[in-house]
Amino acid sequence: METNLDDTDVRLLDALQRHARSTLAELGSAIDLKPPAVHERLRRLEQRGYIAGYAARLDTRKLGLGLIAFVSAYTTSDVNYEAFYAAIATLCEVLEVHSVAAEETFILKVITRSTSHLDDFLARLKALPGVARTKTTIVLATPFERLGMPLAELIGR
Repeated sequence: METNLDDTDVRLLDALQRHARSTLAELGSAIDLKPPAVHERLRRLEQRGYIAGYAARLDTRKLGLGLIAFVSAYTTSDVNYEAFYAAIATLCEVLEVHSVAAEETFILKVITRSTSHLDDFLARLKALPGVARTKTTIVLATPFERLGMPLAELIGR
């Protein structure tokens, strides 16, 4: 798929995903552009949909949300996917939902306070129409988590 990004755009996106709170001057310094040019490129990248949004990464453990799990959801053959997606969206513990090519239909990344909170979540998930069963993997540690992606390498620059 063609990205229609020049090398400066790629460098700007790379700098932005590593340091999203950087000022226009700081971003410009990192990619050799003046702040007005950085502002214009950011505006264009946002308009073209390359920048999906901005967010702060929170320390979930300090917030009392220390248990992360991956939940495989196996659905019935008569599942209504739109209704399932809408129901999953109401479960505040769900961080991500991935449709997968595997025995299970979806993998959900969830965050909870404790194993009892996880148990409550699983009961609510299993009660959804179309959910046949689940399988849960609890995360013990996350020794590596990439912040952003190596954009230039991934898109072949």
